[in-house]
Amino acid sequence: MTVQWRKSSHSGGVNDETCVEVAGLAGVVGVRDSKDPNGDRLAVSGAAFGVLVRKIKEGALDLP
Repeated sequence: MTVQWRKSSHSGGVNDETCVEVAGLAGVVGVRDSKDPNGDRLAVSGAAFGVLVRKIKEGALDLP
């Protein structure tokens, strides 16, 4: 199975330190660092990913 990773539209240029990619997998959403595609990956439920995206959009996870 080939996984189609998509880079976040909010990720910056080549040297940006906040590059994230996501992929729809069998019943979960995969998340990885686009600068280290062979590194660790996180798999979360679609519902949990939705909550994460909502909190990010609300600014609830912004650092002070």
